[in-house]
Amino acid sequence: MSSAPAWPTVAAEPEDRVDGRRAAAVHRVRDFLVDNADTVHALLCEISTHRAARYEIESTVATLDGALDEVATHRPGRVPRLAAFMPSNVILYSYALYLLVPALYTERLVFRPSSRVKDQMCRLHALLAEQHRLPITLSTASQREFLQDHVGPADVVVFTGAYANAEQIRARLSPGQLFLFLGSGVNPFVVAPGADVERAARDALAIRVLNTGQDCLGPDLFSVHESLLDPFVDALVGELKGLRYGPYTDPDADFGPIFYENALEDGAQFLARNRSGIVHGGHVDFRARRLDPTVVVGGEVTPRTHVPEFFAPIFNVASYRDEDALAATLTTGTFTERALGSSVYGHAPALVQALRRRTTVTLDTTLLSIDDGNAPFGGYGRMANYISDGQEVRAEPVLVSKAVAAYRPGGDR
Repeated sequence: MSSAPAWPTVAAEPEDRVDGRRAAAVHRVRDFLVDNADTVHALLCEISTHRAARYEIESTVATLDGALDEVATHRPGRVPRLAAFMPSNVILYSYALYLLVPALYTERLVFRPSSRVKDQMCRLHALLAEQHRLPITLSTASQREFLQDHVGPADVVVFTGAYANAEQIRARLSPGQLFLFLGSGVNPFVVAPGADVERAARDALAIRVLNTGQDCLGPDLFSVHESLLDPFVDALVGELKGLRYGPYTDPDADFGPIFYENALEDGAQFLARNRSGIVHGGHVDFRARRLDPTVVVGGEVTPRTHVPEFFAPIFNVASYRDEDALAATLTTGTFTERALGSSVYGHAPALVQALRRRTTVTLDTTLLSIDDGNAPFGGYGRMANYISDGQEVRAEPVLVSKAVAAYRPGGDR
């Protein structure tokens, strides 16, 4: 992996904004990731594919390179204590987003790893903590103990996971605590008239098969104009036929086993219920935890259609006829509640305008192209992400430093 851009000089930052020792600590982690990428990569490959792990390291290095500029831009006040519930995937990237960058303006940080990846997160923390030696503490307490001992006294709480769990935690917080929720969205992928079908198919594969589908940016719905449905499906199936299965450590493998047990079961159940719509794939091997990339073509989506969240390489494809009708559907009901990101290929100006009111929209490219760890990300759906200051709940794109600067009650700014 090539090295990332040069680290900005600490002297360029106001002394009251960034502690030079902490900036140097974050810089040491950045250098460690560049110089010891193979060590970190091997650890990540226990839960991620070879390519996804490499992409995660590169994204983390880029985020750490932009950390000082991020803090200088948003100027968050000093935070005495931060508590974070960490996700079960992208553990390195999340460590940077919710711990290392916030450590530039937070005195003490404590985090609870997901039980699914506790062993990997403990070992990753040990590797990184040896480099940064910052007041970042890993807690293996039960959720009840973590809530009582660490979340209760925290000034800022970061939670990544299911919306229902976030709501339970938010209900237990006191006025004055800033709560940041980061969930997931439907992330519709629309192929409209005028689209480059071949490009759309390649991009669809790239984002849906990333880490064998185990990524929150993966689209749960592919809406394709009826005039392009057959060409898109043919192009997509053609791309999928060339994929190679292998272990996470295989650099040439395009997809591998499903790491998360419930993701395998949920995916298999969806395929069983929709088996009549399967046009490619459909193979599931529970012993090997293998679910092959599968294309399922269903009927037109309506506001009442339930679109499940997939953590597997499943392409849930539905045709549409009218742009205005699709815009109304994707900005109604559960689609509004789960509004995070969306991608539109082709010419659909009314649809794009409607989606932009609720989601982060990309045109003729995937959400991966705008993934920037130093910028707010997300949409305006409450089940996708929100910020709560103890009085109001604001569903908007989230970046910890910006949220602290804008909404932390009584923050020192």
